[in-house]
Amino acid sequence: MQNPVRVLIAKPGLDGHDRGAKVVARGLRDAGFEVIYTGLHQTPEMVVTAALQEDVDIVGLSILSGAHAPLVKAIQKLMQEKGMNKPIFVGGIIPEDDAQDLLKSGVAAVFGPGTAITQIVEKIKTLV
Repeated sequence: MQNPVRVLIAKPGLDGHDRGAKVVARGLRDAGFEVIYTGLHQTPEMVVTAALQEDVDIVGLSILSGAHAPLVKAIQKLMQEKGMNKPIFVGGIIPEDDAQDLLKSGVAAVFGPGTAITQIVEKIKTLV
């Protein structure tokens, strides 16, 4: 029997809106993933520490504050320093140019508002 995919859903930065993150977390759980949700106002260090402690397969970041570029960069750097080679996906209100920059920087996927849970599930299955 195969263990379920472990997904960390994190809300880095000062963004206080977590409805989307909770919807995604619940949708992934309902699809059979094991989901760890960090809650609001996580620092990059807190996100990476949680990912390491929970031994997750993939990290999902929900960012609506507009600070996606520096937050993702900081998390990627910390993950690299810790030898953590796990895919990252990002969700939130992210302009298309910024989404392309995130993808070029190594982010595995970027999901905007209204993305179907089934699309996120399928992408995670291909990444893990």
